[in-house]
Amino acid sequence: MNRRPPALMSAAKGPGWRRVAAAALAGVLALSGPGAWAPAGAQSQLPALGDTDSAEFTVGTEKKVGDEIMREIHADPDYIDDPLLLEYLQSVWQPLVAASRSLGNITADIDQRFAWEPFLVRDASVNAFALPGGYVGVHLGLIAITTTRDELASVLAHEMSHVSQRHIARSISGDSKRSLVGLAALVLGLLAASKSRSPDAMAAVVTGSQAATIQGQLNFSRDVEREADRVGFQVMTSAGFAPGGMAAMFEKMDHSMRLNDFGGFPYLRSHPLTVERIGEARARAGIAPAAPRASDGEASAARAGASEPSRTGNADTARAPGLTLPVTVIGTASDPASVRARLLEHAVAQARARVLMDTRVDALRRWQGRDADRDGNAVDRLRALSESGIASTALRDWPRADAAYTAALAIVRAGASGSARAERAVALMQAQSLLDRGAPAKAAEAMKAYSGDGSRPTLLLDAQIALIATPTVTPESAALKANASALQTWVAIHPGDSLAWSALAQTWGRLGAPLRSIRAEAEARYALGDLLGAVDRLRAGQRLARGGGPVDFIDASVLDSRLRAIEAQRRQILAEQHATR
Repeated sequence: MNRRPPALMSAAKGPGWRRVAAAALAGVLALSGPGAWAPAGAQSQLPALGDTDSAEFTVGTEKKVGDEIMREIHADPDYIDDPLLLEYLQSVWQPLVAASRSLGNITADIDQRFAWEPFLVRDASVNAFALPGGYVGVHLGLIAITTTRDELASVLAHEMSHVSQRHIARSISGDSKRSLVGLAALVLGLLAASKSRSPDAMAAVVTGSQAATIQGQLNFSRDVEREADRVGFQVMTSAGFAPGGMAAMFEKMDHSMRLNDFGGFPYLRSHPLTVERIGEARARAGIAPAAPRASDGEASAARAGASEPSRTGNADTARAPGLTLPVTVIGTASDPASVRARLLEHAVAQARARVLMDTRVDALRRWQGRDADRDGNAVDRLRALSESGIASTALRDWPRADAAYTAALAIVRAGASGSARAERAVALMQAQSLLDRGAPAKAAEAMKAYSGDGSRPTLLLDAQIALIATPTVTPESAALKANASALQTWVAIHPGDSLAWSALAQTWGRLGAPLRSIRAEAEARYALGDLLGAVDRLRAGQRLARGGGPVDFIDASVLDSRLRAIEAQRRQILAEQHATR
């Protein structure tokens, strides 16, 4: 009986994912070759981790499939690279990776070869998904509904466990080439039908795609989801996140599903019944009744009153002035002030996700109006002001943006009740707002406390400030030279950072180094999976080098070498695609 690759199915959601799903399955077929996978019988239990099922779909193959899928995703308009929000996501992700390594879940054979990289998807739905090779996609809608980092960590730990336990390999390895072709047809049909939100259309697709086989795949999926819950819970608690976060997150996802599900074949969902998962999560955390659900915009179900006993431990509910803390953060803080600081930082990230997931003018107007919301505690107020500031910047309403960010900074700078990391996030957003209106000196002043701190957001902002402040070619600019050096060091360590390569290309251009600028432009295209675009830029560089004038021999040699390497990679990809036709 066929078994569904859980991550590939999960990835095919939201606008623009049809092409990604097709590419994922086509990539699997291209890499396997005829007869590479033997048919497998029906299974109701997970194979042991040492079984040959996952060995048939090797680590190298899984990595290659994942890289191919990510090339498609990078080109999708729903892929979003927001440096500040991605930095926050990494701050939750990296402790989970470290904990998984410490627990032995990330073994040596997959540690160095897999990417272990989260990325953002502009989609309002509450979802995250694992892909082959260690990539984990996170919808902005997921971050938007989380009230604490613990809730977000529970989902990331779950998806990471799909990768570390080799669930994708174990579900794919037994499928024949024919069954994968049938699955591809099913995925594409479901995507088309889901856009119509019609249960009848879904029924027709399933009936025409051997629905009886899919039910067996779902049974296998439910087993791997339970294992991912169990392993993910151990990972998140080992990383220092509160155990109650998983149950609280499941309750929110259940609530979202009830609001948005139109009832078409619910047994095709990639997760088991949410009620069951909530019960298991509560049992692991030792939570008796339901954890309080923090509703949209609420930091806690209770605003005032005496401290209640914690449901995640023996300590009383931590409290800070003007704030009753949600149960999901108890157990992660040494004192109420540090808990509050984390909640303030998360509120800024939550606000950014909410605004960026829908940038239509009418939606931006609604978020802009949040600056009039005077209700709630400091966390609620900071979230509302951040939403207004981000939306006002997008609408180019500069006075409104300035007022929102000034009020937000007053909250995060409130002495012991503030948050240094939240203050940094707001200051960097304010600096970006000033840059967007062409005020580099004011932007530099807004972020001067953080300039040169070695982080990706400040690195890119510093580069933008220098470029706007130096609009013409200025070979002797000290600021441009410093940024070129910093960016060159960064891309040497992070060669897949397209935004950094683009900033470096512009910086070399202003410094009067055209070959270096063109090479960086090519690397930016390559990082996004646009190999043809990279080849085009490198060939342009070759023409420039051969056209006369002063040329650096080393720069020209680098261009030639990169062109040969990328063209060889393109030929290999085309040969693999041709082999499957």
